Amino acid sequence: MTDIFPSALKFESLPHVLGKPVACACLRTVPEDFQVEEHLGYPLGGEGEHAWLHIRKRNTNTAWVAGLIADLAGVARRDVGYAGLKDRNAVTSQWFSVGLAGRAEPDWQQLDGAELTVLSATRHQKKLRRGGLAGNHFKLTLRELRGDREVLEQRLNRLRETGAPNWFGPQRFGHNYGNLAAAQALFRGRRERDRLKRGLYLSAARSLLFNAVLSRRLQDGSWDQAIGGDMLGLEGSQSIFAVETPDAEISARLMAQDIHPTGPLWGRGRPPVSAAALAMESETLEPFSEFREGLEMAGLKQARRPLRVSLRDLEWSFPDDDVLKLGFSLPAGSYATAVVREVLDAGVPQHPK
Repeated sequence: MTDIFPSALKFESLPHVLGKPVACACLRTVPEDFQVEEHLGYPLGGEGEHAWLHIRKRNTNTAWVAGLIADLAGVARRDVGYAGLKDRNAVTSQWFSVGLAGRAEPDWQQLDGAELTVLSATRHQKKLRRGGLAGNHFKLTLRELRGDREVLEQRLNRLRETGAPNWFGPQRFGHNYGNLAAAQALFRGRRERDRLKRGLYLSAARSLLFNAVLSRRLQDGSWDQAIGGDMLGLEGSQSIFAVETPDAEISARLMAQDIHPTGPLWGRGRPPVSAAALAMESETLEPFSEFREGLEMAGLKQARRPLRVSLRDLEWSFPDDDVLKLGFSLPAGSYATAVVREVLDAGVPQHPK
């Protein structure tokens, strides 16, 4: 993978906005140490041909739960929707939809078990699509904490003021970055009939290019600043706009985290950036021509993603000398692991429960 995946872009080697962490801890000693709650951000109608299920799962993956729902409802797997894949080694509250046009509604409580609970069921007119939620709230417990508590709190306060780099986390790239190897194989002619897997591989390739640009801008200090020809995104919105020459007003809005610089999600079409931003992105992504051309041939279109993410509702506590509890909300598609790595090195315990 060294030809397409430089070691500097491995998640553990990416630059830090506040410097390397000076503390360490273990995350996911038990699944309850990593809790995620989805926030839809819109009301459900209460009627329609789609049943929407709010499910709490423990130590199970999203696709497996979707398969259980499809089997119980007697529908094809493609008729079950969810907003995104959630961590397996965690406790997550997640929404699923299932199309039931012309079918009787099953007894959803049959899904309940040791690791699965149906919290509620309602109806809605539309299927739940990928990315179809406002965000996620995380509650993390980090154990075996070692490091200076004062420095930790200084870093957390700083991240509240500045936001955090919006990296794509290691989950996106698969075990040993295997999703990137699979993407390269696709671009070299291998066929993949499984649409879900193909989408994962293409997303991994896109994510690599985005992380490369974010790494470049973090190193030159412009990850939270505007440069000439940038595309800026509005906080809490999909809206983006171009800025030819940043001025004092733009700088003030960036400092207030009202807007954020964006990076490329590669695909067909001309990049919307210009001037210095275009030159920088072109130079950074020049070594990745195989991935750029492969994504274009796959039919993906140019899009943008914020380089920075605001930490909403950030709070923390130290219930014991060697335990740190963190709580924060992130928009859909942002990774809690990208926040944690700015504060401390979070390893996995040798003998997780």
